[in-house]
Amino acid sequence: METHSPNTMPLTSDPPNKKQTVCVFGTGDFGRSLGHKMMQCGYTIVYGSRNPKNSKLIPQGATVFSHTEAAETSDIIIIAIHRRYYEFLESLKETLNGKVLVDVSNNLKINQYPESNAEYLARLLPESKVVKAFNTVSAWALQSGALDASRQVFVCGNDSKSKEKVMDIVRSLGLTPLDKGSLLAAKEIEDYPLQLFPMWKYPIFLSFGLAAFIFIYSVIRDVVYSSVVKNKDISYSIVIRIPNRVCPIVALVLLALVYLPGIFAAILQLYNGTKYRRFPDWLDKWMLCRKQLGLVALAFAFIHVLYTLVIPIRYSVRWKWNSYIIQQALNNKTDPLSLGNAWHSDAYLALGILGFFFFLLLGITSLPSVANSVNWREFRFVQSYLGYLTLVLCTAHTLGYGGKRFLNAASYPWGLPAAYILSLIIPCIVLVIKFVLMFPCLDRPLTAIRQGWERKPKHLCEPHNLSGSSV
Repeated sequence: METHSPNTMPLTSDPPNKKQTVCVFGTGDFGRSLGHKMMQCGYTIVYGSRNPKNSKLIPQGATVFSHTEAAETSDIIIIAIHRRYYEFLESLKETLNGKVLVDVSNNLKINQYPESNAEYLARLLPESKVVKAFNTVSAWALQSGALDASRQVFVCGNDSKSKEKVMDIVRSLGLTPLDKGSLLAAKEIEDYPLQLFPMWKYPIFLSFGLAAFIFIYSVIRDVVYSSVVKNKDISYSIVIRIPNRVCPIVALVLLALVYLPGIFAAILQLYNGTKYRRFPDWLDKWMLCRKQLGLVALAFAFIHVLYTLVIPIRYSVRWKWNSYIIQQALNNKTDPLSLGNAWHSDAYLALGILGFFFFLLLGITSLPSVANSVNWREFRFVQSYLGYLTLVLCTAHTLGYGGKRFLNAASYPWGLPAAYILSLIIPCIVLVIKFVLMFPCLDRPLTAIRQGWERKPKHLCEPHNLSGSSV
C-alpha cells in the first residue's frame, strides 16, 4: 500500500461515511483500544510513535508516523502516554500550537503530583488547548464493548469549543459526556478512577465491625455460658443459629442509622433557626453515605431471610421435633393449641414479611434507573415515609420476637441481655425523636426553615430611629 506524505495527505477528500482524522500519541493498550473504537465509528486514526517502524500492534487500517508527522494530520490529538514522558512534547511546541490535546492519563495513586496531569500538560504547552477526557474508561471496556459500567465520560477544559469537539467524539462512541467545567476539575477527574468504593467504605467497615461485635457477644452469651455453667456443648449454633441472629440485628441498626442523621440535621436546623449554616463534616459524610448504608442493611436482611428458610432442614431442629413427637406419643398426650402463642408467632412473622417487602421497595427505588423515572416528590415519599414505615415494621418485628422474654430472668445469663434487645436501642431512639418532631410546635417552624425562613437575632428585628434610640 502506498503511503502518502503527511504534508500531502488528502484530508478533505474523505468519503461521506468517514469522519474527521484524529491523531493518537501512544501505541500502548489504551491508545490502541481507543483508536480501534474510533475507527469502528468512522474516524480516520493516525498514530504518533517514537519508532513508527516497530509499531506493529496498531489496529488494521490505521496509519503510524513519527510524532511530528502525525501531529500535522489532525487538529485533535489524543495524548495516550504517561505523564513522565510529557516533556518531549515541548520539542513539538510549534506543531502543537492551537491544537486540541486530549489528556487521557491516570496516576498510580491519589495526589501523586501537586497538580493534575492535564494542568501540567497545559503548563508545558500554553498555546495548545488541553481537554481532560476518557480517563474513566478502561482499555478492556473499549476493546470488548462492555461499556455499561463505564459509559459516563467526564470532560473538562478551559476552551469551550475544544470541549465541545471532544464531547462530540465521546457521543459518537456511544458514551455519555459530562462537562465538569474548567481544567481545575481535572484533579478530581483523575482521582475518580483511583477511588475504591468511596461511599461504601464507611458503611462496609461499620457493618462488618457491628457484625463481629454481635457475633462475639452472642458466642460468649450462649455458647460459652452453656459450656461453662450448664456443661452443654452447643457450638454447632455458630454456623447458622448465631449468624441468623447477627444478620437481622445488623440490618435493623443500619436501617436506623440511615434516618438518624436526618434527625440530627433537623435538630441542628431548629437550634440554628436557619438551613444556611453548614453541618459538621461528620454529619455531611454520614448523610452522603445513607444510600449505601441502606443497601448494606438490605443485604443483611436478605441473608437473614435465607437463613430462616433453612431452619426446618437443620439436623438439630429436626431432632428436637422428633424427640418432642415421640415424647407425646409415649405419654399418650397432645398439648392443646395455645391461641396466644399462635397469635404471637403469626403476628411477628407477618410484621417481618411486610418489613422485608418495604425494605426491598426502598432498595429498588434507590437504583439509578428507577430513581430517574420518578419525580422528587415520589422519591421522597418512598424513601422518607415508606422508609420510616419500614423501620417501624422491622422494629415491631424484633419486639414481637422478644415477646415476654424481656421480663424473664432466665433470658439474662451472666446478666447479659439478648443481642436483639441491644439492637432496639438506636431504632427506638430514632422513632421516638421523629415522633416528637412531628408535633406541630416543632414541625411548622422546621418546615418553614427548610423553605428558606430564618430566625433572626432580636437586635436585628427591632427598628431604630436615626438617633439610635428605639422607636
